[in-house]
Amino acid sequence: MIEPIDSSSLLSRASELVDLARKAGATSADAVVVRSRSRSVSVRLGKVEGVESSESDDFSLRVFVGSRVASVSANPGFDMNILAERAVAMAKASPEDPFACLADAADLSHNHPDLGLFDPTEVSSSQLTDAALAAEAAALGVKGVTNSAGSGASASMGGLVLVTSHGFSGSYMATRFGHGVSVIAGEGTQMERDYEGDSRLHFADLDPANEIGRKAGERVVRRINPRKADTGSGLTVIYDPRVARGLVSHIASAINGAAIARKTSFLQDMMGQQILRRGLTVSDNPLIYKGSASRPFDGEGVAGAPMLMVEDGVLKHWFLATSAAHELGLKTNGRGARGGTSVSPTSTNLALEPGDISPEDMLKSVRSGFYVTEMIGHGANLVTGEYSRGASGFWIENGELTYPVSEVTIASNMKDMFLSMIPANDIDRKFGTAAPTIMIENMTIAGK
Repeated sequence: MIEPIDSSSLLSRASELVDLARKAGATSADAVVVRSRSRSVSVRLGKVEGVESSESDDFSLRVFVGSRVASVSANPGFDMNILAERAVAMAKASPEDPFACLADAADLSHNHPDLGLFDPTEVSSSQLTDAALAAEAAALGVKGVTNSAGSGASASMGGLVLVTSHGFSGSYMATRFGHGVSVIAGEGTQMERDYEGDSRLHFADLDPANEIGRKAGERVVRRINPRKADTGSGLTVIYDPRVARGLVSHIASAINGAAIARKTSFLQDMMGQQILRRGLTVSDNPLIYKGSASRPFDGEGVAGAPMLMVEDGVLKHWFLATSAAHELGLKTNGRGARGGTSVSPTSTNLALEPGDISPEDMLKSVRSGFYVTEMIGHGANLVTGEYSRGASGFWIENGELTYPVSEVTIASNMKDMFLSMIPANDIDRKFGTAAPTIMIENMTIAGK
């Protein structure tokens, strides 16, 4: 990769920018620098198609003039005096926002834990190329694979520097390494595509490239000659872990404090009530060592703590940043994330905790149903809870996967789906959103 970046100069510039904003008339302010470095290689059919490298330092200044707020951003080389004056002028001309403010000083983080987010391993472009070629070669070596849709490998580093006018100053950096491959099986109108990949904070934790390729090849070959399933209702659907993560993401979106404040979530009136089966837990933990979505503090400088968002099936918390929390009459729980010049609530290391049944026994329990391996489209309505998405996978008969299925739609309402979820015991926590295999009963399938 590259050497860790000395953040002291960036902290000094951010601090100076905050001071200039206060001198220009801001009652409070914060400054953020998002630093990124990345290198990637893409290959196809044994040849390098692209090598990309990028670097950026993005400065953002958020100022408050009473209950008025404005944000501006700039690239390195900007005039700090002009930027501060412009931000304050914009804030003075903005409408009042009674909920906009910095996080309370009492909530700020002052002892930032080492979460193992940075790996100093040097990875050259040639190493990335070798990994991408190895993954593709392994995939093409699987009998039945007919073509490659491309393979790639990458190494990147990102850092956050944050300074506020009420005493917070901190920074952290995280690395990320990844490789993946997409391949094709079949010919003509009968072609099928599938993929496999891995992404980790530490290079040594990556799954071997040839293993990634082999899995991609085996996945796509199983999908050759799919059929359409019969239309029916009251059917059992099992979600493979890689698509089950999407279901957990829907839970996270529905309990996001910003959506609750806007009244755009179908769970907005469900705090303290049953939203999942009894016994089920949804956890969120920003402090997992080497966790994919870990962070020592959030985008407002608040120290986040592990939380059970859903406990024994009962909704316990919203994801909250300061603005959304104030609008709801609550306190932030350290889930604010910087997105450009704004701060919004997000999850961190989110997981639907596993159940007791193995995925094999879960499959054996289904007489007739659908095992989903890929979702298509965006048919989850977070306002109404209605769910209707294209899907492909395999038909289940008498507890076994039989023939591949494509071009079907699965539908229900997410309130009913969440209450029907049964998780298996096979969770993989390497993902920022983690989920085991999930079974849901009483779904509707639209096919032929």
